[in-house]
Amino acid sequence: MKLLALEPGESVLDMGCGAGSIAIPLAQDGHPVIAADFSPAMLGTLDAGIEYYGLEDLITPLELAWDDDWDLVGPVAKTVDVAFASRSVTTNDLKGALAKLDRTARRRCAVTMVANSSPRYDLHVMNAIGASVTCSNGFVYAFNILIQMGALPQVTYFESPRRDTFDSLEAGVADFSRMLEHGNEDKIDRLRNYIAQHMVENPHAGEPGSKGVPQGRYMLDHIRKVRWAFIAWTPVSANRL
Repeated sequence: MKLLALEPGESVLDMGCGAGSIAIPLAQDGHPVIAADFSPAMLGTLDAGIEYYGLEDLITPLELAWDDDWDLVGPVAKTVDVAFASRSVTTNDLKGALAKLDRTARRRCAVTMVANSSPRYDLHVMNAIGASVTCSNGFVYAFNILIQMGALPQVTYFESPRRDTFDSLEAGVADFSRMLEHGNEDKIDRLRNYIAQHMVENPHAGEPGSKGVPQGRYMLDHIRKVRWAFIAWTPVSANRL
């Protein structure tokens, strides 16, 4: 939200809004928000949040996917001041998605994309057990596409910390084993040994976690960090419409 650098009262499109983790605080700050997502379940949760916080006049939910025809079901061109997608650019047509954001915004566009491995992985653990990890270059492609579109994208990197908690060694192994794919399946014993050596008591056990689920009794002795690239640009279509 800080990197978006919104001006007072500016309207926004939050594409891939999920349950409203960004749309709701933006509306609470006085910004009219079009909160779009392809998932009816997510929009249902968003609706509950809108009602709870009394934001009916500031948030407009919209069922919308990247691959939809925005001329038919999307927001009108230049309908908001700022259009962004935070960690939600999930499409096979990256250029088309960026162009859709570009055509919707009057002043500023932005996307946040992972800048190392998938958030599903703990690089610290994967390196420690000798497992291979494929890093994502999607943000590089986005930058290059924007250059080709005639934009001058600015990139800011930041990290978000994550704590994975669990109630027993086997529960931890079961949770982290989701990372062992694409040829890493044989590393399960190394994973178990690593967790056994590095699991510590969680001082916040039982408290709500990042998703509202009670935290487990144990955690690892390091903080998992995910690196993100925040890419912002001035709409290149601004002078043509």
